[in-house]
Amino acid sequence: MKIKLKSGKEVVLNDLTVDERDELLDSVDYDNSDDGVKIKMVHSTMTKFIRVGVKGSDDKFIKSLTFADKTEIFQLIQGDLLNLGEEEASD
Repeated sequence: MKIKLKSGKEVVLNDLTVDERDELLDSVDYDNSDDGVKIKMVHSTMTKFIRVGVKGSDDKFIKSLTFADKTEIFQLIQGDLLNLGEEEASD
């Protein structure tokens, strides 16, 4: 799936296997505090999502991304992963 980011950059999201999806979701570590829910190790977590979830995501590509780009890609992938199979209820 080709996505155009708010910055104008285009990325192509990989079609992830169930195992890749589970690996990414398991790598997200949340910290529940009085300030709300926060993601621990946010930079390495986003980099992992981008490496696995975006075609051609080598170091050069990742270094070219702004923090806003990385955040947007992370949210797109996470939203796509979390919605897998959720649109239709099973019997």
